[in-house]
Amino acid sequence: MCITRRRFGAKHPGKISLIMSNAIRVLVLGTGQMGSGIARLVLEKQGLELVGAYARRKQRNGMDVGLAIGLGRSLDSQVSTNLDDVIKRVRPHVAIQATCSTFTDAEEEISTLVRHGVHVISIAEEMAFPACRSKEKAGELRELALRHGVAVLGTGINPGFVLDLLIITLTGVCTDIQAISARRVNDLAPYGQSVLASQGVGLTPDDFQRGLEDGSVVGHIGFPESIHMIGFGLGWDLERIEEDRKPIISTVTRETPFVVVKPGQVAGCLHTAVAYREGKPVVTLTHPQQVHPYLEGVETGDVIEITGMPNVRFTGSPEIPGGLGTCAVAVNMIPRILNAGPGLYSMADLPVPAAILGDARQLVRNVSQLCSHG
Repeated sequence: MCITRRRFGAKHPGKISLIMSNAIRVLVLGTGQMGSGIARLVLEKQGLELVGAYARRKQRNGMDVGLAIGLGRSLDSQVSTNLDDVIKRVRPHVAIQATCSTFTDAEEEISTLVRHGVHVISIAEEMAFPACRSKEKAGELRELALRHGVAVLGTGINPGFVLDLLIITLTGVCTDIQAISARRVNDLAPYGQSVLASQGVGLTPDDFQRGLEDGSVVGHIGFPESIHMIGFGLGWDLERIEEDRKPIISTVTRETPFVVVKPGQVAGCLHTAVAYREGKPVVTLTHPQQVHPYLEGVETGDVIEITGMPNVRFTGSPEIPGGLGTCAVAVNMIPRILNAGPGLYSMADLPVPAAILGDARQLVRNVSQLCSHG
């Protein structure tokens, strides 16, 4: 049910009248670890309605959505592997894409949604700042969104929050900045097979190196996007970014639902990226992520250090949980993207996210107009 706001006369300045109609209709793309978590969270939020789910895996076609997302009960709605069909059938206002990591892989699904007039939130890492990969393609997507009157946003825990938006926010108290360094130590255990494979988890050190060479092991996806978002936020022109990836070798057995790591095998990837400006390193991001780091006495956590006027240091342990955090920020940005004008956005372009603890519709301007198109 939607909510419209009506101001009363002078006797009741600012008083709000709530007129109930339809909910904000949400379609989730992806029924893996992240897509399922996002879908379950949508179901918990007042004012949001999970109207459908799309999956790439053909064996999911026709499966009950509730069972596909691990809800443990039926929702009397079926997963579809035909995106055009499910959009026409459920008429979503907004879709959250959780099917892939790269801009190239995400582009077709996002474009299809946009052409149907659906706002899009993507957790594909390269969508956090797509101009980093291709200014031309990002420009085309922006123009498409403008033509169809919808907004597109890339977000997530990282990129999208910890190692970019949070850094940009902390610089707000500085008058000058010389350098930024940040380190995020996180646990990969909550993630699915595709993420674990991209980190080389379970490989031998030699296979890890071969994976780097053939592109099957990429480490953290999103460092260039985070760095370009920081540069954009600060008005810095960056000259180049240098990246380095090393295997984290386990000395103990570590196990998740998707992989068993034995001693001598790779438990994760130590990935570092350094950005240069005027010949000097100005942004250094370090991300040693692995499955169950606590098994070897490694504490997870997030540390941001800004060298400037004044110096700023932020630290938190344990880590902001990657899986849960990504699901939360994707859902919490729904009101922000519905309030934005048409276009292509990064997290640096929009009001900062906040937890939706009341009715989501109260946070959306022109919500009655939105729902009348549902």
